[in-house]
Amino acid sequence: MIVSIGIFGNKIGMTQIFDKNGLALPVTVVSVGPCFITQLKTEKNNGYDAIQIGYSKGQPSKFSKAELGHLEKNGLSPLFHLCEYRVKDLEDYSLGQILTVDNFKVGQFVNVTGKSIGKGFSGNQKRHKFKRGPMSHGSKNHRAPGSIGPGTTPGRVFPGKLMAGQLGSKKITVSKLEILGIDGKQNLLILKGSVPGKPGNLLNIVVSH
Repeated sequence: MIVSIGIFGNKIGMTQIFDKNGLALPVTVVSVGPCFITQLKTEKNNGYDAIQIGYSKGQPSKFSKAELGHLEKNGLSPLFHLCEYRVKDLEDYSLGQILTVDNFKVGQFVNVTGKSIGKGFSGNQKRHKFKRGPMSHGSKNHRAPGSIGPGTTPGRVFPGKLMAGQLGSKKITVSKLEILGIDGKQNLLILKGSVPGKPGNLLNIVVSH
């Protein structure tokens, strides 16, 4: 399956801009790249054509010997985040090639993937939008889950039962966010709408089709 080439970035935060009609649009500012092509995979050697990109340089002491060897054999600095994308043709790519915000155009739509904000251990009302119990005097079921067992038969709780538990901190994708602006000097993308996570969150941005 052929997919679009993506790029890594970090969320800076949200603000608003005004369009030509004077409407206030909520936007997210994302610092994008630069990313480096760290590996070229060919159908002859690997069974498929793909490129691997890396993002965010780090100190060699933070990496394993295997990670350092993988990058050093191609003459690249240690990079924290690696991701692979299948391509139709490798002629347009080379090892060490730098990918920046210049790969995008104003008006394009992108899919943004990142980790959502973690909310810790949450109850049924917050996690699954359950209704609460009566709040009148004497009620002992304000936010309790209530009965969860299906009786003597089968006498157990079925897997997948909606109950309290960990909320958020999951990998999610927001699709078809429009690019409203590009700053090539500072490598910034201005996206209409919101993206996953808090400011500083790592994001993977891919052109939507």
